[in-house]
Amino acid sequence: MMKNVDKRDRAQLFRDRLLTAMSEAATTQSSLSRAVGVDRSTLSQLLKDSGARLPNAQLVAECATALGVSTDWLLGLSERPEKAEALIANAISMPEAPRAVIDDRIFAWHQEAAGYKIRHVPTGLPDMLKTPEMLRWEYAPSVGKTIDQAIGASGDRLNWMRQSRSDYELALPLTELGAFARAEGYYRGVPARIRQDQLCQFRDLHTQLYPSLRLHLFDPRQLFSAPITIFGPLLAVIYIGRNYLVFRDSERVDALAQHFDNLVRAAVVAPSDLTAHFDELIAQVDPSETQFVSQRPRD
Repeated sequence: MMKNVDKRDRAQLFRDRLLTAMSEAATTQSSLSRAVGVDRSTLSQLLKDSGARLPNAQLVAECATALGVSTDWLLGLSERPEKAEALIANAISMPEAPRAVIDDRIFAWHQEAAGYKIRHVPTGLPDMLKTPEMLRWEYAPSVGKTIDQAIGASGDRLNWMRQSRSDYELALPLTELGAFARAEGYYRGVPARIRQDQLCQFRDLHTQLYPSLRLHLFDPRQLFSAPITIFGPLLAVIYIGRNYLVFRDSERVDALAQHFDNLVRAAVVAPSDLTAHFDELIAQVDPSETQFVSQRPRD
């Protein structure tokens, strides 16, 4: 709800902001009066007036355009001086999403959100919790000779997560872990030993780090989610393949956080039941398997 402001106070705020905008744009009264098509004396009188009178809408709009600010900001209806198109451009971006174990941009977002809760629905299994052997199987075909460096960097990120002040909440499709345990679909060809070790790592890390790390398993047949990460109240990121769709406006960040909370409420395996669930998945892995098939990385 918009707060009511006394006419005299709004008029004074307009004059103050007009002077601020002129100062930041290095514009004189003479230059601004020429740009908006009024006499210099008219503009001077407007700035010196101590009453409750505001200029007409046309003059406000002309001043805002000349100074590169929004009319809402000049009139005290917004706290952001940028124009609407600039606000939208700053609120939404689409940076590239490289195929790599470690993306410095993602880590920078984690650092920016230090101290806030970070909610995450991964593309498949969460990279930060993967074993070196799993990372090697998944990324070596695309990362190549730098895979060892990438694996070392992944360990550094996990250590940072352990020591950071952020809480991490992850929601994973129940079917993703089941397919991994049985080496189905995308995970066809992952050796049994690697799958067992990876499931053990998920189980043990959750036990060690809980409650600062919480995993929730949801049924994707009941509720679907694209890969998303919500970095506290600061930004939300949707992974769309070769790009990230990044939102920084509070309305969309809040909407995606509510979507994540719906996944948590609909979870079919709660954090308290995860140890038993992982033990069941580990038992499904056949240690006698010897199959190893190269896997094309997921986009």
